[in-house]
Amino acid sequence: MAAIVVSLASSFAVSSSSSPSLLFARFRAASTSSFRLSFAVSPFFNSKRGKLMAHTLARATLGLTQPANIDVPKIAFAAKDIDAVEWKGDILAVGVTEKDMAKDENSKFQNSILERLDAQLSGLLAEASSEEDFTGKSGQSVVLRLPGIGSKRVGLIGLGQSASTPTAFQGLGEAVAAAAKAAQASNVGIVLASSEGLSAESKLTTASAIASGTVLGIHDDTRYKSESKKTALKSVDILGLGSGPELDKKLKYAEDVSCGIIFGRELVNSPANVLTPAVLAHEALKIASAYSDVISATILDAEQCKELKMGSYLGVAAASANPPHFIHLCYKPVGGPAKTKLALVGKGLTFDSGGYNIKTGPGCSIELMKFDMGGSAAVLGAAKAIGQIKPPGVEVHFIVAACENMISGTGMRPGDIVTASNGKTIEVNNTDAEGRLTLADALVYACNQGVEKIVDLATLTGACVIALGPSIAGVFTPSDDLAKEVIAASELSGEKLWRMPLEESYWESMKSGIADMVNTGGRPGGAITAALFLKQFVDEKVQWMHIDMAGPVWNDKKKAATGFGISTLVEWVLTNSS
Repeated sequence: MAAIVVSLASSFAVSSSSSPSLLFARFRAASTSSFRLSFAVSPFFNSKRGKLMAHTLARATLGLTQPANIDVPKIAFAAKDIDAVEWKGDILAVGVTEKDMAKDENSKFQNSILERLDAQLSGLLAEASSEEDFTGKSGQSVVLRLPGIGSKRVGLIGLGQSASTPTAFQGLGEAVAAAAKAAQASNVGIVLASSEGLSAESKLTTASAIASGTVLGIHDDTRYKSESKKTALKSVDILGLGSGPELDKKLKYAEDVSCGIIFGRELVNSPANVLTPAVLAHEALKIASAYSDVISATILDAEQCKELKMGSYLGVAAASANPPHFIHLCYKPVGGPAKTKLALVGKGLTFDSGGYNIKTGPGCSIELMKFDMGGSAAVLGAAKAIGQIKPPGVEVHFIVAACENMISGTGMRPGDIVTASNGKTIEVNNTDAEGRLTLADALVYACNQGVEKIVDLATLTGACVIALGPSIAGVFTPSDDLAKEVIAASELSGEKLWRMPLEESYWESMKSGIADMVNTGGRPGGAITAALFLKQFVDEKVQWMHIDMAGPVWNDKKKAATGFGISTLVEWVLTNSS
């Protein structure tokens, strides 16, 4: 198994007898899943730093809050070619369009599956759907306990006028999960009323989307609640979309990606008094240890970042009592060299106060600034999924410059000039435009890994939310080829991206009289000038895309994280896999 290389600035304590020349700890998974510790020699480390960092992670959180250890629900998915009428279980859920609900002059269903079910139920299904005014509109659902078939209950889930997108079928899975929760069902069957027109490939993606929606819908993040309910759902059978190894593989893929999304959601949901930069780094280490055959980890502390001249990143981190941790996971495929090298870079502000330009007034959302590490959650969630899927032929670097943006006497001031690791100088005219400062050094570091393509994700600007609303992320890239790749991946994942212009003339507002640039321009085109700023730190030979996900990172209605970006990133990595 490959070693997990971790700077001792991480969460693992070093004994006082350790040699002062130790820099790296190497962890190798034993067959019992325990870990053995060995050390490599370097003249740059002392044990005092290691113990300090271990203490940083181990100390009690403000408010004494600790998340409960709650396992992600394990659901067994199976694709079966059996008649829905014959299926036995707790709930048979039927996904129906408005067209499927059409009835003849005798109030009988014209759809063949609904007609057979209704006949078996002596007409009660048609009668009950009419009484409940169920027409198949998107968002409608009705669950009926009717005798006469193998299933204890029959559920009708509305898909709207038509259903052909991953989003629609994920919604079906989520609605089924809600029905299963309400009925405390342990097994569910899912069938589409109309699946005859689907191609073989469409059946695979449809089954995958249904499975993903079910897993994500059944999961509730109750780690910070004093009480939590256990999920009853144990198995889901997907009916009428075929069966066999290809479909089973696709269902397993959906489970792996969903696991990554849940992980990402839990990271974003965690409050800043729990999820510090050190804890985020520790979560990254846990990914590397779980998939040590393909993922290695390097965690750099402030001193090591200083050696790499990351002045822009360190300037942001300077005010916080919680030290920065620079996270680098590297996925290398089993069984041969990679033909393509990619980097995923995520903004990792575990809390953003705004600094001296503090967030104040209505709409500033300072109480939600725990989600300012949503980009890093997307990157690490993708790393978790990639570690499980193990795509061949592609090397992937997952990079996060984790820190907090706080206020103190040691902090960065408006008007200060910081120097990034590529030598460019930045006049900080707004300390609340800190994410781009951390990303600057992260992007330089990513380019130095020899990658061909970079995608960065960040909750970067309110301007992008104003432009595109709460559910669409803006994408900025000078590369048409990369834009096509990532947008195609998003269409498979069901996540919404919209390409925005990189208007070079707007760079005029980013010029400084005394440094190479300022970190913010005027209010007009704020998302564009932010992207133009990041472009200054990317090698011209590297294809690069910036995704501003400030809107879709959070669901205001559910008051919870969405896990946005993870599914698209995984799809994109697989596109580049041989």
